[in-house]
Amino acid sequence: MKHFEVVASVLIQDNRVFCAQRKDAGETAKKWEFPGGKIEAGETHQEALEREISEELSTTIDVGNFLTTVNHQYQTFALTMHAYLCSIRKGNLTLTEHLDSRWLTRNELDSVDWAPADLPIVELVREILS
Repeated sequence: MKHFEVVASVLIQDNRVFCAQRKDAGETAKKWEFPGGKIEAGETHQEALEREISEELSTTIDVGNFLTTVNHQYQTFALTMHAYLCSIRKGNLTLTEHLDSRWLTRNELDSVDWAPADLPIVELVREILS
C-alpha cells in the first residue's frame, strides 16, 4: 500500500479559517481540506508548504507554528500529514487545483464534508477559533 507524507496549511484570518474543495478522483474526491501537498525529496516541511501553496493557490505564505501530525489509513493508501499555522504574505488565494474554497468561522466548520484525515485538524482549529 502506498504511503504519502504531506503538509497542510491552516490559514486563519479575521477569526476564519481557509479551506478548499479537492477535485481529484478517488476516496477524497470533492472533500474539503486544508491545502498543501506532498513533500518532495530534500524539502523541509516549510519549503514544501510554501511551494505547494504557491503552485495551487498562487499565493506566498509565511509558515508559522507546527500544529499536529495526523496519521490516517484510507482504503487505498496511508497518509502522514503535518499541519502548520500559516499566514498570507502576498496573493489572493487563486484556485488552480481545487473546485471551491471558503473562509469558515468556528460555527461553520461542520458545514463542509471534510476529508477524513483533516478532521483532527478541524478539531484543533475549533479550539483556536473559540
